[in-house]
This record gives sequence, C-alpha cells and structure tokens, in this order.
Amino acid sequence: MDQGYKRSDRKTFLGIKANGPVFITSLLVISVLVITTLLVGKPMEKYFSQIQTAVANNVGWFFILVVNVLLLFALFLGFSKFGKIRLGGKDAKPDFSNKGWFAMLFSAGMGIGLLFWSVAEPIFHFNGNPLIDNSDKAESAKTAMGITFLHWGVHAWAIYAIVGVALAFFTFNKKLPLTIRSIFHPLLGNKIYGPIGDTIDIISVIATIFGLATSLGFGVQQVNAGLSYLFNFELTTTVQIVLIVVITLMATLSLVLGLDKGIRRLSEWNMSFALILLLFVIVVGPTVFIFKSFVQNIGHYLNEFFELSFWTESYKGVKEVKHWQNSWTVFYWAWWIAWSPFVGIFIARISKGRTIKEFILGVLLVPTLLTFIWMSVFGGSALYQELMGNTVITEAVNDNVATAIYKLLEQYPYSFLSSLLAVIIVASFFITSSDSGSMVVDMLTSGGRHDAPVGQKVFWASMEGTVAGILLIGGGLTALQTASILTGLPFALLLIVLCFSFYKSLNSYYDEHYRKK
Repeated sequence: MDQGYKRSDRKTFLGIKANGPVFITSLLVISVLVITTLLVGKPMEKYFSQIQTAVANNVGWFFILVVNVLLLFALFLGFSKFGKIRLGGKDAKPDFSNKGWFAMLFSAGMGIGLLFWSVAEPIFHFNGNPLIDNSDKAESAKTAMGITFLHWGVHAWAIYAIVGVALAFFTFNKKLPLTIRSIFHPLLGNKIYGPIGDTIDIISVIATIFGLATSLGFGVQQVNAGLSYLFNFELTTTVQIVLIVVITLMATLSLVLGLDKGIRRLSEWNMSFALILLLFVIVVGPTVFIFKSFVQNIGHYLNEFFELSFWTESYKGVKEVKHWQNSWTVFYWAWWIAWSPFVGIFIARISKGRTIKEFILGVLLVPTLLTFIWMSVFGGSALYQELMGNTVITEAVNDNVATAIYKLLEQYPYSFLSSLLAVIIVASFFITSSDSGSMVVDMLTSGGRHDAPVGQKVFWASMEGTVAGILLIGGGLTALQTASILTGLPFALLLIVLCFSFYKSLNSYYDEHYRKK
C-alpha cells in the first residue's frame, strides 16, 4: 500500500478525522460566500445575474470545448486497449449487482434535476430558442426535445465517467486515497500530500457543495410547489427553508444506516417509484405519441449531434440574441462539472471490480437511455398538450417553473395520487443527493478515508442544506445557476489536466500488468 495513503488515512484535526487545511479552508470560503449573500440580501440577485452573464459570455466556449473533449476521451478509454483493465485488479469482483449499481448511478447523477426540468425545459425551448422560427409548432417541438437531449445526454455522463473511472483506478489499482488529488499523482508525485493537493481538494469541495446546493434548491422548490398544489401550502422561501431542514434530518438517518443499507436501498426505492410514475403517464397519457416521439427524438439527436454539441451561437451577433446559451447549455455544462467531484467519487466508490470498458459504457449509455425515456414521456406529454392547443403547462412554466410537472399530471386521472407520488420521488432524490453528497465531501475533507464518524457526515449534510437555503434567500434560481457556473470554471481547468495525468498512469499500468512479455 502506498505510504502516502497511510499518512493521509491517519490524519486528524482537532480530534476529528479530517485534513485540517482542506476542512477549514473549504469551510471558511463557503461561509464567507454564504454570509455575504445573507447580509447583502435581495440586491445579491442583481449581482449574481451580472456575474453569471460576464462569466458565461467570456468562457462559455471553453465549457463547450471541455465537455466535448471529455466525451471523446471517455469513448477512447472504453474502446482502447485500456478498456480491459479491471478496477481493483484482475481478480476484483463487483461489490454491487448491476441493478443496485445503475440505481445508485442514476439517483446520484441526475435525480432532482431530472424531475424539475423534464416538463419545464422542453416547454421553454418549444416557446423560444434561437435555432428556429417558432411559427412552425411541429419543428419547435422536435427541436425542443433535441436541445433537451443534448443537455441531459452523453455529454453530462461523460464528465461523470471520466472523473469516476480515474478515481476508481487510482484508489483501487494504485492504492491512493479516494480524493481528487490522487488523480494528479503521475504529474505531482508526493506533492499531492502537500499544499498543491490540498488546493485541488478545496476546489473540489467548494464545487461539490455549490453544485449540490443548486440541485437541492431546485428540489425543495418542487417539493414546495407539490405541497402547495396538494395541500395549499404557501409558496414561500420560508416554507422551503423548513423543508430543507426536515429533509436534511431524513438524510441523516440514511447516513447512519450506511452505504449499503441506506443509500443503495433508498436509490432502488427511488427507481421503483419513478418507474411507477413513468408507466402511469405512458398508460394514461398519449401512449402512441410518446412511443413515436421517442424514436424520432433519438433520430433527431443523433442527426444533429455534432452541430449541437459544438454550437456556440457565435454567428448570431450580440445585437440579435441575448446569449440564450448562457442560461442553458453553458449553465448545464458548468452544473455537471461542478457536480462531477461528488458524482465521480460516489460512482468510483461503488464501481470496484468492473473493467474500464464496462464502466464507461455503463455510465455513458444506460443512464442516458433512461434519461431519454423519461424526457420523452414527460416532456413529450407536455409538448403534446401544447400541440393540441392546451397552453396550461406553458402558463405554469411562465408563472412558476417548479409547478410544471404537477400541471401536467393534472391533465390525467388520479392527479392527486400521481402528484403525491411525484412529491415523494423528489423528496427521496433530495435525501439520496444529500446523504451521498455529504459522504463524498467528508471523504474529500478527511484525506479520502471511508471511516469518518457519522457526525462529520451530518455536519456536511447540514452545510449543503444551509448553502442551498441561503442562496434561495439571496437570489433564487439566478443565485443557484451562478454558483454552479463560478465553481464549475476552476474545476473545468482541473479536468483537462486530469486527462493527461490519467492517460500517463494508464499507459504505465497497462505495460506492467497487461502487455505480453
């Protein structure tokens, strides 16, 4: 076992099992940002909007380029000679069944965001995007689903796949700590255990906290909207803060139960509940239209894949378009990148025993296909209502985007029960995101150890909820989007270096263990 791993694993700070510089610096930076937001109050929304616009205008092209490079690199790893390398060594066996593995992948990787945007995003694009003339409703619907597929497809999962497979390799094959710094060992050597490595993990912690806060903020808005629809709860930030506290307490219980009994079991329940809701909408909704549109959506996505993937709206001109892409594609790429330390560490933790090819194909294809099915059912059903002349969902999206899924379910029988199930699913995804996220942040701040006390995990779960709540108070949806873009940028730079470091280590490992002598 690597000596660095032993040193890192024994680290304590003020009596807790933590890496002091990472723990304290991360906490200080996050605290300064959220306290400033809280003190300044409502004017922060304007500042957040200005910051988001400035960053997206100037580096949006970089996010788009990085995400495409990561997808190409992921495909290269899966189909190259490195694909046969088994995570954990040639004799390693998977810790979880395929069912459990895919359930946890999906719950951690998309979860709340998928429920929040599955109805709303296609409607947004249907009513306005810079790619087409919206007078042609059929073309608008087709393009809306194509853009939605782009944002939730293989590009997002490629980011997770690269971070996850690199972490799994360095942890299980090279016996290094399960933290982001370990991936840079081929370039930095034992310097990863010093200030440079601490800085890498600090960036990872901050990106993870704000990426999670964005998703949790979306989720609590949707839970509040569902409770308002079902039981006339007030739609207020105060109610949402209370919901964050309640759901964080529920996440604590899952943390106490542990990875196998808590997160895995809850993830499988999530998938079961989501499948019930999915089948319900297929049966009571426009069934034939859903199946037909799913096939056409896949074809349109593949046909326009390269153009959409590299589109930067550069030829539209500043005077002709108000940078539509900043609020959509650039935000999504930054959001996925900000999430990648969390999702990457989590799926690395659950992926021992799988080959790199199995890992890449599993992470890229299965969750993407499930996402496309979900989007086609819910987004397609919403578009069907619009094409039939029923504008109630557009009105809901314009009024409060979090209510969109409930307004869709209102068009079908048993809307109370289906909406109640939707609220339960959102809350359940909230819990799995919070508990798995706190587990990951605790790993990052404790030098990669897996045995940190539950109290430390609970602390970070509380911090995630606190950040989400304060961002909601200080700027709502704009604040959440800005947080993702700002924290995603430095980590995007790390991802480029990560690819070089990972490739270098794979080459030497393959030569040592797999090349025929």
